[in-house]
Amino acid sequence: MGRSLLLTLLLGLWGLVFLPVQALALEDGPSLPEIEARLADTLELRDLLTYAYESNPSITASRASWNAFIENYRIGKSYPDPQLMTTYFPKPIETRLGPQDWNLTLSQAIPFPGTLSQKGKVLEADAKIARLKLDKTVRDIITSVSRSYYELVYIQKAIEVAGANLDINKQLTAISENAYAGDKALFYDVSKAQAQTAQIRYDIILLQELAQTEKTNLNALLNRPPEAPLGQAVSLPARKVVYALEQIYELASLYQEDILIADQEVEKSGEAVRLARYENLPTFKLGLFYAGIGEPDVATPPKDAEDDALGIQAGLSLPLWFGKNISRTAKARALEIQARAQKQVSINTIRSKISQIWFKLQNSDRLITLYKTHLLPNAMASLGTAETWFREGKGSFSDYLEIQATAYNFQLSLERARADYAKNLARLEQLAGVILDLKRPEPDKGDKDQ
Repeated sequence: MGRSLLLTLLLGLWGLVFLPVQALALEDGPSLPEIEARLADTLELRDLLTYAYESNPSITASRASWNAFIENYRIGKSYPDPQLMTTYFPKPIETRLGPQDWNLTLSQAIPFPGTLSQKGKVLEADAKIARLKLDKTVRDIITSVSRSYYELVYIQKAIEVAGANLDINKQLTAISENAYAGDKALFYDVSKAQAQTAQIRYDIILLQELAQTEKTNLNALLNRPPEAPLGQAVSLPARKVVYALEQIYELASLYQEDILIADQEVEKSGEAVRLARYENLPTFKLGLFYAGIGEPDVATPPKDAEDDALGIQAGLSLPLWFGKNISRTAKARALEIQARAQKQVSINTIRSKISQIWFKLQNSDRLITLYKTHLLPNAMASLGTAETWFREGKGSFSDYLEIQATAYNFQLSLERARADYAKNLARLEQLAGVILDLKRPEPDKGDKDQ
């Protein structure tokens, strides 16, 4: 599978950037220099995923490991190298035909018929596992980049919210000072307004430092220098899961890489049991023997004197140590039992994690609804009422400040809930192995092995 095709399939499957699969092919997409040129100004998730796929060292290492297993399959399925042995005699061995000065032996080991084919099946399973590990590495990097991106979006949104509220609090501080001068507010009100303004300034400083930390994390995932410039992250539209929890469990059993790797380990162990039986059978050996004969030192040499000797060799190994043979098969069967149990462990672990992330996702969704439709609108309405009452002398300035601080916190909490939802959805899709905001067709029976 080519690099561009693999990227197309994985990113298209992941579906985080809402583009057709064909649009994500590297030959049609932007090059790394083009992406690098705009990272300092605007960040798009698609660009970051493409950049990470090409440059992240974990993906490079996993890709190289897959290639190594492919080559190992070709090596392991081949016949052993023939052996060539020559012997020179400093003191030639006298024979009837003359002295034997040297000899040469060429031999080839031939495993029992079917052994190499069975070994190839075990090595093929290794190559499949290595490919799945590459898929898993790419998906893990996609998840890490996506979650870091969503966190950066939140921080930048929070900075905007804090900046807007800082302007409001500056105005409130001025109002409180004027009201205090006119005996319409207490000194406590002035102090509280100043304290809230200082707190928001601190929030902005903290958020700016957090933004730089998150950019450093993104740069690490992109294999860029820690201080490499990154611009403003573009917000993505919210997505909704279209599957129920039980359906996500089933999707994970079909598409999640950890489960697929465990499944391949079971298949490999089964093939290893059959290979162990073949390894208990004889290995054959064919050879060719050639001896160089010199001139005999006799008065009347035979008529075939000095004729070189040629022979054909045949042999086989004798697997007589039955205890070793039994143990070899028993070991393979024990590893098969281990692989089957480990597969169930993987399934149980993934389902447990899905359940936990599902709860967090649903809770984030409820918080978004709560803040967006109830708490924040009510706070903004109360803020308008408090301002009116204060100006009309019916309410205190302290109540006005309190409601303003509450509205500010609700705004931050709404952005936090949105970011948490997006991050939890990215993690849930990692555990499910597929995108969850689009229904996919029912898989054929063979889809699991593709």
